[in-house]
Amino acid sequence: MLDLTDDVVTLTAALVDLPSESLSEAEIADQVEHALRRLPHLEVLRDGHTIVARTQLGRAERVVLAGHLDTVPENGNLPSRLEDDVLWGLGSCDMKSGVAVALHLAATVPEPTRDVTYVFYEAEEIAAVHNGLGRIARERPELLEADLAILLEPSVASVEAGCQGTMRIEVRTRGVRAHPARSWTGENAIHALAPALRTLADYQPRVVDIDGLRYREGLNAVGVRGGVSGNVIPDEAVLTINYRFAPDRSEAEALAHLEEVFAGYEVGVTDSAPGGLPGLDRTATKEFIASLGLSVAPKFGWTDVSKFSELGIAALNYGPGDPQYAHKADEHVPAEQVRDVLRRLRAWLTA
Repeated sequence: MLDLTDDVVTLTAALVDLPSESLSEAEIADQVEHALRRLPHLEVLRDGHTIVARTQLGRAERVVLAGHLDTVPENGNLPSRLEDDVLWGLGSCDMKSGVAVALHLAATVPEPTRDVTYVFYEAEEIAAVHNGLGRIARERPELLEADLAILLEPSVASVEAGCQGTMRIEVRTRGVRAHPARSWTGENAIHALAPALRTLADYQPRVVDIDGLRYREGLNAVGVRGGVSGNVIPDEAVLTINYRFAPDRSEAEALAHLEEVFAGYEVGVTDSAPGGLPGLDRTATKEFIASLGLSVAPKFGWTDVSKFSELGIAALNYGPGDPQYAHKADEHVPAEQVRDVLRRLRAWLTA
């Protein structure tokens, strides 16, 4: 069983060695729940494979520390191993080291100077419909009420504020099938994508200043499909495009921009998630950043801080590990980063 008071790197290794691919989090959720229920200073609730544990000390401020329990599928990177003070293994970076930090704090800081809600949730790595944090936000938002939320996603032990929104669209062209030997009798749908590809190549992404942070947008083709066979002029082609937009834009505004950029094309949305504002003007955020003594950068990418932003809660990304190693066979986390994040968060919760 998990020992939450153990060395935080050892605890991380124990979590890594509990396989928890998305939709298969039962065992790790059971162990997390069991370990937390042994702590008399916490109220513990469970919803599916999502665990919420919170102090009820009547403090003037409440904060959330959150992390997901699931991982992508194994890629020959289990079990964990510790070499030269680096922990290797599936989920070590994304994000069981962050979960270990939160679990260790939950066990060893029984009387924090601000009330804490710890959230350990399921199914972050797959379609949003399964996301445990999203379900709690929709169905029991009162459990997430707080002045500040910290998502312990890998951020190289630095603070990354807010997050970009993301939208995936399909630009579709239609033509007329014909034999290549008589191509003039048809219309080539793949050729009709050429102007859209040129638009993407020439596109100048917006750079937006929000709370003193510069968010750079991105618009890129990420897939193309079309063609019937080697001797048929194609009558349909589809260009898949991903738009990463600054958090000052809503999803509706992002879609309106894409429809303007690709005017004249058939555009359909296949996936979308809003960004998260940094909230650096909030008192709780300012105090947290000052306590850590770290600089702040914008988050390039999407994380679940957006769910807190939708609830009106300022949220930051702060956790050990370099996100460029997430989901890779050589996923790892420097042990010192795990200890550093733990040390700074402990100081903040006990100051």
